[in-house]
Parts: sequence; C-alpha cells; structure tokens
Amino acid sequence: MKVMGFVASPRKEGNTAWVLNKMLEGAQEQGAETQSWYFSDLDIKPCRGCLGCHKGDKDRGCVVKDDMQEIYEALEQADVLVLGSPVYMGQMSAQAKIFTDRLFAQISPRFSPFFKETAVKKKLILVFTQGNPDSGMFQVYFDYTKHMFQLLEFDVKGVHVVAGMRKEPAQERKDLDAAMKDVGSSLVSEQTQG
Repeated sequence: MKVMGFVASPRKEGNTAWVLNKMLEGAQEQGAETQSWYFSDLDIKPCRGCLGCHKGDKDRGCVVKDDMQEIYEALEQADVLVLGSPVYMGQMSAQAKIFTDRLFAQISPRFSPFFKETAVKKKLILVFTQGNPDSGMFQVYFDYTKHMFQLLEFDVKGVHVVAGMRKEPAQERKDLDAAMKDVGSSLVSEQTQG
C-alpha cells in the first residue's frame, strides 16, 4: 500500500507539515510505503482553463509543463492521498487550491463531459491546521471541501482539523503525536481489512 502526503503550505517545517508527517509515520509503522510532497519546494503553476488536457488524444495530460507533471505520474501509484493545508482566510491555502485545480487534467468526474466509468476512486484524507482554537469555526468550508472532493470522484475517508496552532505549535502538543499517528495507522488497517 502506498500513502502519498501533500503539504500544501508555504512553510516546509510548519504545523501542517508536522501533522501530515505524523500521519505518514503512523502508516509506515503499519507497513505502508509513504511519500511526501512539499509544495514550497515545487513550481506548480495555476490551471490555464485551456482544456488542452481533454482535447484530442485522451491520454494527452496537462499542457502546462512544471513540477505537477511529476506528481501526475506519482498519483498513478498511490492508494491513499493525504492533503494537508493551513487555513488561510477561512479556506485552504493558495497552494492547495492550485493543486486541486490542476487535478482536472487527470480527473473526469461524473458531471463532466469527459467522465470515464473506469476512473478509480482514490482514497483521500483532508487535514487542516488553523490558528483559531475553535475547530468548528470553518466547518461550513470543511464540509464544502469534502463534498467538492467527493464530486471529483475521491473517496474522502476523513477531514481532520487541528486547531489552536497560534497558542501552541503542533510539535509541542503532547496530544497530537499519537493521535495523528493513529489516523495514519488506521488508513492502512482499513485498507487491509477492506
């Protein structure tokens, strides 16, 4: 089983990276192969909306040549995706949004004229970190995001919100280490039982 994590934060060693890596560590402890991508290290441009990925040859892919090409190849091998984003202005980071938009080159949801019945639903975990201590403050947005990924044919297995980062960084919170590892571990045990 391969679990792939995406740190959609401009801070490579911030709270989001720490939380996501603890999840991957838990999956590794259960025998999963893991891989991390740090968007702060990558050159991923926004979608042009040109539809070039769906014109002509059905396997053409995205016409924007940047680091997303490498991610497209890696996504083919992943069983589970973990997308981690800090909450900025009540929503996912710009890096997470650009990544999500660029998935259009590979995804053909049911509402799209490009839908393919053979599309494999990837399992997805969403994890958000936020400074505000009220984990429900942006619940409407988290619910919307979960629904949006479900419309994009993802099998969303959970939405985890780690709040209160302003008061105490993730790596200093004693409760988080085991809790995040447990989330990662459960990804593997669910896959092997299912």
